[in-house]
Amino acid sequence: MKRREFMAGLGAAVVWPVAARAQPGMPVVGCLMNTSATESDWIVLPFRQGLADTGYAEGRNLAIEYRWGDGHNERMPALAAELLGLPVSVLAALQGASGALAAKRLTTTTPIVFLSGGDAVELGLVSSLNKPEANLTGVSGVANSLVTKQLSLLGEFASKSAPFALLTNSASPNTKRLITNTQSAAKALGRDLQVVGASDVSGIESAFSQLVDQKIGGLVVPQNAFLDGQRKRIAALAAREHIPTIYDNRESVVAGGLMSYGIDYSDVFRQLGTYTGRILRGAKTGDLPVFQPSRFAFVINLKTAQLLGLNVPIPMQLLADEVIE
Repeated sequence: MKRREFMAGLGAAVVWPVAARAQPGMPVVGCLMNTSATESDWIVLPFRQGLADTGYAEGRNLAIEYRWGDGHNERMPALAAELLGLPVSVLAALQGASGALAAKRLTTTTPIVFLSGGDAVELGLVSSLNKPEANLTGVSGVANSLVTKQLSLLGEFASKSAPFALLTNSASPNTKRLITNTQSAAKALGRDLQVVGASDVSGIESAFSQLVDQKIGGLVVPQNAFLDGQRKRIAALAAREHIPTIYDNRESVVAGGLMSYGIDYSDVFRQLGTYTGRILRGAKTGDLPVFQPSRFAFVINLKTAQLLGLNVPIPMQLLADEVIE
């Protein structure tokens, strides 16, 4: 059953336009994403909808150039430079801080619209959320409150003595802040927290071996471009080792994860598309406050719960925005 309808077609494959190159006078938007083309529909579809809300349609009065990092943060500077060299009217760094930080180092004139998993001020993207300086604006993360709720939900399925764990990508600029926030939240709940890292496929296998040895009661997997690209592998390993796992995004639950609690990403990417369209129509980035999400979604997969041998209480099911059966 569903408590909230998500954007229609979010799970469908994106059809990339063949003839979407810029015509004379047509603005070009650069989309920088640290994922693969086959895993980017949940980002691109709502982003396009936001553009449509401001009167722009790809291939009709707008061209979009896409660049994908396939989960490799180190590729972001070169891909950002490639887009800026086209040039583009706006660069939209749609997945994580790495792309936005790389683009910021390369230009002070081309408008940059970004999504940051962490606090955009703390990461150095902007000095103020309300009045972002220079050429950047976008969406800033709210991880502090998210992880507290995530650990609380995990507590429904773990004994009070079992430690929790956090899976991180050590190459992400958000990692240090994420570890600190999660440790504080776990301590407040009287839980120990183990941190395991993975920045490649072999690292994920190794991380789960550590989790089994440490008898983890529950695992938090944050939104991260590399980890997102491995969501099916992570979900399969969590199921194999019977580790209750919570994610930031719904897509990981659709891929077989147990549950997610996080911002409504379809709403966020649509907002980024709207900001991009407004900039194309003449708005200044400094007049567009960095957006902080206020809509959150809790999704749970009952099929995965059954596979893990977990009983999901009815009150918990009623709390969910979406239950996958």
